Amino acid sequence: MLTLNRILKEVKDVPVNRLEELYEFVHSLTLDTAHKESLRKKILSFGGVFSDMSTKDYDDYLNHTKQTRSELFNRNIDI
Repeated sequence: MLTLNRILKEVKDVPVNRLEELYEFVHSLTLDTAHKESLRKKILSFGGVFSDMSTKDYDDYLNHTKQTRSELFNRNIDI
């Protein structure tokens, strides 16, 4: 199993002239993870947003959304 200590031992052997490249690579990996976590939190913040809606209003909302999607994405387009 790969451990942080094993990775750090390998990193210490990286030539000085390649450290910036290594840093950019590691940073690119963490940016993606941070971005995904940020997006996940934004999505989860909408949880329960419809909880104060009546069942009838929520059903109307769903029907309207389905109809709108159908109209938008089932069109014939002449190119």
